[in-house]
Amino acid sequence: MTIAIKPRTVLHYAALCAIALVCVFPFWWTVVTAVSTEGNIFAFPPTFWPKSPSLVNFEEAFRVIPFLAFFKNSILIAAFTVFWKLVLCSMAAYPLARMHFKGRRLVFGLILATLVLPSEVNFLVNFITVTKLSLVDTYAGVILPNVVTAVAILLLKQAFEEVPQDLIDAARVDGASEWIIFTRIMLPLIAPWLATVGILTAVEAWNEYIWPSIVMSKPDEFPLSVGVLYLRGTFGSSTRVIAAGTVLTILPTLAAFLFTQRYFMRGMDGAVK
Repeated sequence: MTIAIKPRTVLHYAALCAIALVCVFPFWWTVVTAVSTEGNIFAFPPTFWPKSPSLVNFEEAFRVIPFLAFFKNSILIAAFTVFWKLVLCSMAAYPLARMHFKGRRLVFGLILATLVLPSEVNFLVNFITVTKLSLVDTYAGVILPNVVTAVAILLLKQAFEEVPQDLIDAARVDGASEWIIFTRIMLPLIAPWLATVGILTAVEAWNEYIWPSIVMSKPDEFPLSVGVLYLRGTFGSSTRVIAAGTVLTILPTLAAFLFTQRYFMRGMDGAVK
């Protein structure tokens, strides 16, 4: 039996392949540059994979910068950012979703209004606040401005609203306090959404460059996203070594997403319903 393929289906898959190519090609070219020799990257016509790939550029990247120290700093910043964002944003989203109080819609509207502002608008105010609190050149100065965001509150609020009200009413009849309902009933039920917010936050914190470069001035405290710029020399730079450092920076987030993909997709599937 012949299965008819609709032209619209072909167009959809063609568009998806084109989008995938646009997204993947920059990373692929960075990998090719990282494993190439100097002659290969300037060859014309360019090749999509070098004839003799080499890891010497990665060795040079490890030699030029303290990669493991920068990696540790990025892990600490990302871990604490994820932890505090999940704690604070879930505590903000729960009353907006399940409690009735005067001004609830106004508060939620003001939170949503911040979505129209680019994050760079807050840099000056955040830096003044961090300076007043003596948090410059500290991990706390990098982490605190990023632990509460409107997007995280919005996703978690919608997650809390998906939980049946009958379940909450039954817990209240049994004498459970709001704190017990929140911690022992609601949070376990929205675990996929928490995982989604955690993954998005971890990737964002790992890739953050502008704010850490503003707050941090001591090289031994730089995260990897900032420290990798030390691969650029004063009077010249090696494109191959910079590409190797970029690949090393990207790989942890890529691996984390691959291992947590099913939780991420489950949370996003619930978020768009």
